[in-house]
Amino acid sequence: MSTITNTAPVQTSGRGLLKAILWATLIAGTLDIISAIVISGAVSGTFAPIRLLQGIAYGAVGKSAFEGGLGMALVGLLFHYCFALIFATVFFLLYPVLPILQRNAVLWGMVYGVVAWSIMNGLVIPLSHIGPVPFLWWKALVNIVILMYAIGIPIALIARKYYSRKRLNTVEG
Repeated sequence: MSTITNTAPVQTSGRGLLKAILWATLIAGTLDIISAIVISGAVSGTFAPIRLLQGIAYGAVGKSAFEGGLGMALVGLLFHYCFALIFATVFFLLYPVLPILQRNAVLWGMVYGVVAWSIMNGLVIPLSHIGPVPFLWWKALVNIVILMYAIGIPIALIARKYYSRKRLNTVEG
């Protein structure tokens, strides 16, 4: 039995890459926002997805986000998916140049979820209108687990699928 080893560079541009990144964004962003809505409702005892999305918009526009109704909730949702897009794009660009990411998609997806949490809570949120928030271990742990499973793992699995198809096409073509 012979094995074909592909050492050809993987194409990292084009519509196929964009489509894969957009799918990763849609899936990860949706899993994350659903998780946030469910956990927020469970913790607060109320179901308030509009308020949660306005809270995301608050980070960018300030107090007026809570006066903007559904429109500001949609702005919050847009910001949410923009962050998902950034995280997906960065992972997809790193995947072909960091071979370690190719070894175990689930493990590195979990690590990437921790990285995403660290960036959001160590940089983005403190620099936004929200400002620094008190650190609570239980809250951090819940949010890290959400980002591991909703952001990191889906993005890593979709990247693995995309790049493995690119390699197959290179070997077969």
